[in-house]
Amino acid sequence: MAAIMAATSAATSLSSNPDLDLATRHRYGDPKAFEEVYSRYAQMIFNLAYRMSGKPEEAEDLTQEIFLRIHRHLARFNGRSALKTWVYRVTLNHCRSKLGRRHYPTQPLADENDGEGVNLVDESRDPEDLALARDASRQISLALRQVKPVFREAVVLRDLQGLSYDEIAEILEVRVGTVRSRIARGRDRLRVVLEKSS
Repeated sequence: MAAIMAATSAATSLSSNPDLDLATRHRYGDPKAFEEVYSRYAQMIFNLAYRMSGKPEEAEDLTQEIFLRIHRHLARFNGRSALKTWVYRVTLNHCRSKLGRRHYPTQPLADENDGEGVNLVDESRDPEDLALARDASRQISLALRQVKPVFREAVVLRDLQGLSYDEIAEILEVRVGTVRSRIARGRDRLRVVLEKSS
C-alpha cells in the first residue's frame, strides 16, 4: 500500500496531466484508478458498443471485453491524446474486430411495434408529430445500414456521439480533412438513400 501511495504522490507531483496520472496510478497497482476509469467511461463505451452491435446483450459483452482490454493496457497509456480519445479508440477497434468490418450494424432506432432500440422521438409532442418523427427515425435507421462502415463510423461519432472533428480524427487516426470528407460522403450517401425511399 505504501508503494501505491508513493507512486500516486510521485505521479501527481511530476505530471500536470490527470489522465496520465490515472494511468500511472493504475500501473503501480492503485485499484481506485481503474474504478475511476470505469465510472467515467462505462456508459460511453456501452452506448458506442450498442450503436455498433445493435443488440443490448452483445453490447454488454463487448463492454466487458473492452474494459478487460483497458485494464490490461491502461499502464501503456502515454498521454499523447486525451484518455477519452484513447478509450474511444480501444472501443472502436474492439468493435471492429469482433463485429467485422463488412457487417457493421448500427444500433436500431426504436420501432413503435417492438419497442426495441433507441427512441430519438420526444414523447411530449402531439400524436401527429410523434408519428412523423417515428417514421423519420425508421427511415434514417434503414438508410444508415446502406452507408459504408468507414463513412458510417464518422457520421455516428459526429452526429450521434457529438464528437468534434479533432476528436474523431484522433480516434480514427486520420487527418481532420479525412474526417470531414468521410462525414460529408456519409451524409451524402444517407441523403441519396433517403431520397430514393421517399
